[in-house]
Amino acid sequence: MRRVLLTRSILRSVRLTVSLSKILSSNQNLRKFSFNLCLNLNLNLFQKKSVCLSKKNIMQRFISIILLSSLFLGCFNLSAQKNISLEDIWLSPKFYPKRIQEIRSMNDGEHYCFLQSNKIIRYKYKTAKEVDVIYDAKKDDIQIDDYQFNASEKKILLATESEAIYRHSFSAYYYIYDIKEKTLIPLSKNGKQQLAEFSPCGKKIAFVRENNLFLYDIATNAEVQITTDGKQKHIINGTTDWVYEEEFALTKGFYWSPKGDKIAYYKMDESEVKEFCMMIYGNLYPEKYEYKYPKAGEDNSIVDIYIYDLQKNNHQKIDLGEETDIYIPRIAWTRSNDFLAIQRLNRLQNHLEILKVNVNDFSIQAIYNEKNKYYIDITDNLYFLENGNEFIISSEQDGYNHLYLYDINGNFVRQLTKGNWDVVEFSGYDEENQVFYYISTEDSPINHLLYSTNIKGEDKKLLSKEKGFHHADFSNNFQYYINSYSDINTPHIYRIYNAKGKEIHCLEDNKNLRDYIKEANFSSAEFFSFTTSEDVKLNGWMIKPPDFDSNKKYPVLMHVYGGPGSQTVKNSWGYFNYVWHQMLAQNGYIVVSVDNRGTGGRGEEFKKCTYLQLGKLETIDQIEAAKYLRNLSYVDKDRIGIWGWSYGGYMSTLCLTKGADYFSTAIAVAPVTNWRYYDNIYTERFMRTPQENADGYDNNSPILDVKKMKGKYLLIHGTADDNVHVQNAYDLVTALVNANKQFEMQFYPNKNHGIYGGYTRYHLYKRMTEFIYQNL
Repeated sequence: MRRVLLTRSILRSVRLTVSLSKILSSNQNLRKFSFNLCLNLNLNLFQKKSVCLSKKNIMQRFISIILLSSLFLGCFNLSAQKNISLEDIWLSPKFYPKRIQEIRSMNDGEHYCFLQSNKIIRYKYKTAKEVDVIYDAKKDDIQIDDYQFNASEKKILLATESEAIYRHSFSAYYYIYDIKEKTLIPLSKNGKQQLAEFSPCGKKIAFVRENNLFLYDIATNAEVQITTDGKQKHIINGTTDWVYEEEFALTKGFYWSPKGDKIAYYKMDESEVKEFCMMIYGNLYPEKYEYKYPKAGEDNSIVDIYIYDLQKNNHQKIDLGEETDIYIPRIAWTRSNDFLAIQRLNRLQNHLEILKVNVNDFSIQAIYNEKNKYYIDITDNLYFLENGNEFIISSEQDGYNHLYLYDINGNFVRQLTKGNWDVVEFSGYDEENQVFYYISTEDSPINHLLYSTNIKGEDKKLLSKEKGFHHADFSNNFQYYINSYSDINTPHIYRIYNAKGKEIHCLEDNKNLRDYIKEANFSSAEFFSFTTSEDVKLNGWMIKPPDFDSNKKYPVLMHVYGGPGSQTVKNSWGYFNYVWHQMLAQNGYIVVSVDNRGTGGRGEEFKKCTYLQLGKLETIDQIEAAKYLRNLSYVDKDRIGIWGWSYGGYMSTLCLTKGADYFSTAIAVAPVTNWRYYDNIYTERFMRTPQENADGYDNNSPILDVKKMKGKYLLIHGTADDNVHVQNAYDLVTALVNANKQFEMQFYPNKNHGIYGGYTRYHLYKRMTEFIYQNL
């Protein structure tokens, strides 16, 4: 009978132990430890030689042991109880920071408004208090996607039901809201519109529909079509083609003159641009989707600029010269209604001119001319001063990206910023006080800090108080700015400052998220640097497990992007990948990222040394990073993996081929596998054409090096990727099969370069997570 009681007690003990270990830990390894510890403690009781204990004593000792082990494991597992899960990242809003979006400064410079809970709300800068609700969209049962005021701020143009075209472009239904009358009317009843915009006087609205430009007169409620030759896959008026949108970030292709009596607009003839075909699945017979996509070395759209005169109702083409194989990456009106500035860039993208066009007689004067032995980046840093006599532009002509002042005839006046650091953003110019604001890497390549200086390039002041990444939106009178700040371990904080950098009010500090990060037991990311065997200093960050023990050996997962001018090693909040990396760290992995040569923030030579040979030096540097990590006492040198997306997928694939002796595992999401397959504006900027640089294209294609692959490889792609075509993956698969290399792959039908929608991102990251756990 005693044996039966003991047996039953043991069984109850085991059952309780199983339940306890499950409750105490969500981590599989720790759960096993919990189970074994509880089981051993409990069974030891019954393995004593003196088992002649009463049932009461047995239960008392058993309960005591259970309570002690519970307390012990409860303390041991305090952090593990709130470990990050994939569901937390992708199926809940837990780690999504609050954001202040669509900020607009009002005309008076004393008020601002932003979109909040589908309302346009006005606030006062000085107090940060709500003044009034300008428009509440709930009463009209619409969802505001975007909005803009007319010049008098009496009307608002609202975009709703937006439908994506490519990465930036979209069509939408636009509505005009009269603030005083509280009336809402549609801009047009003839279909969705693109790029709708008030004229400077606020009496008319221009927009694009089906590749044509239209005008709407608010007073007469009349819609007029001002171009008629627009045709799908042939002529585009008022907007741009796929490659201009993707690589020049240019979708808006029309611009009102300052007085609103003229419109300058793009006309793109893409008739000779070759088409790419994708299959869209889901029906009995797949649908064929074709669009114009100029690959490296292939024909581009022919671009012309026209001036439409509203009063004369005529169109005048601007003579840009006989050479048509060029780019027009930007146009803008100067402060004068008589002059339009056109940026003209050659096909190799190493010669930039700014042409000043007199729109009365159409005479042209070149006011800026820059050549570069590599290439010239196009930015939005061109600014014409109100005096009409000068302009500011950024350039890398002294080896770093700085701001320069020229007169309107193109004569150099002075360099406004100078030093071995880059200006990364021109934030604005206070005309009244002759002070301009910019963000630079002067402190460090990993930090973006806000500075001010005067038009003479003197009296420079650092306005940012914290190290990290800053972005400033200034009021119209430059008396205030709303600053967005984050660092690698801190989500975004939004504050109002005055022009001298004094904080007025904190709008949003994401305290709830920061508290949750603490509860979720995040590790602090740490920055480090090392010098390669080629004497190149590289920067990186590292996330270690929360319970890191320097006496143990840990597997390492490296994250790479590595493309020209990019940075993954920056002191800014990294959103979802950062949280996922923290989850991997909690499960025993060290996560690392290193910026190779070719990345940004460190001057022209560091960025452009990869010219004509994309992938070569970048791969060498990532291999050097793996070598550096292998020599750390706490790294398992045989378990170093790497993953990346897009250019990063290209890099991770190269690392597992060219660096097969140093990387045991790689994941490539939507990778380029041969630069011949990618678009011409991006690729030729860094590689010239395949006709000129065949070896540069082929020598660094992972397709040609698959025989070297030894590690575990996961290839992922969306079949409807309009950016990096799935052709890249298919041809790599063919090469891997021909080389008799085993690998894993995951394709997502009808998904584009972002691979998202519904459960897609969760599914994608679950697939990658399981692959890492099984193979690294």
